[in-house]
Amino acid sequence: MEVRIGIVQSPREISFETDAAAEDVRATVESALAEGKQPLVTFTDSKGKQYLVPTAAIAYVELGGDAGRKVGFIS
Repeated sequence: MEVRIGIVQSPREISFETDAAAEDVRATVESALAEGKQPLVTFTDSKGKQYLVPTAAIAYVELGGDAGRKVGFIS
């Protein structure tokens, strides 16, 4: 699944693919924003990289559908 996170006052966004279900990512974001106690939200992509995003800087979160098979060489 593709996840795109918009950052406040930044023209760029964070984009990555994860193996987590959309419901899991949504629950993580909702709990972090609702509580207001977590300064960072942690995401892990499908390659094992971790992304730490300040909750105060999140403008939007876009959850894409499950990633289909990509055309081209697999590395």
